[in-house]
Amino acid sequence: MRIVACLNGDRRPGAHPALPVSVDQLLADAHAAVAAGATALHVHPRDRQGAESLEPQVVGPLMERLRAEGPGVPVSLTTALSAQSDPWRRYDLVQRWASSALPDSVTVNLHEAGSVDLVHLLDDRRVAVEAGVWTVDAARILVAARVPAEAVLVEPTQVAVEDARRNAGAVLSLLDRAGVRAPRLLHGSDATAWPMLEDALEAGLDVRIGLEDTMRMPDGSEARDNAALVAHAVRLASAPA
Repeated sequence: MRIVACLNGDRRPGAHPALPVSVDQLLADAHAAVAAGATALHVHPRDRQGAESLEPQVVGPLMERLRAEGPGVPVSLTTALSAQSDPWRRYDLVQRWASSALPDSVTVNLHEAGSVDLVHLLDDRRVAVEAGVWTVDAARILVAARVPAEAVLVEPTQVAVEDARRNAGAVLSLLDRAGVRAPRLLHGSDATAWPMLEDALEAGLDVRIGLEDTMRMPDGSEARDNAALVAHAVRLASAPA
């Protein structure tokens, strides 16, 4: 089972005292999260102003540092339109990422414009794709386009836990019926983050946790940092059934 630490997401700098933004912060946080039990990392690169960026001059130095000084686990980067709102500009930026500084994988949200074209580009560049599937319609795109996904990230965005569970159940059911065999990771956000993680553990799916998904512990208290969130997820994963 993978335990992915999602370190920062699209949260604004200062949203949490321990949110990592700079390369130095991300590098330190990566080591702490892996020491706490994370087996992989997911990062949203940031420019010098703290804004999300897919620019080669931002992605390259980040990946070089993570490769040279990081904790030695797989690293995925976002390609969400929150980082670059123009899908064609996004395509161009990813095309210009240095071959020497590519991530192990990237997440591609299949409901976003230009997603299938981006998947083909990444396949050509031999970068693994983790398909972000938020809805049943996105799952249909995965199946119809025969997306070569290394993993499927089932990501219900509903605010209410029961609504998120219904959506996740519908997506997982469609994947089963379509014979999609790629490993699955289930996660929520904010109020649904911990319930979805517990559901994923019960179903034997991969999990992720971090300040991208929630800034709070299950009891509602503010999490100290990413490592604290990961450590609690590891405890849950290790608890007797």
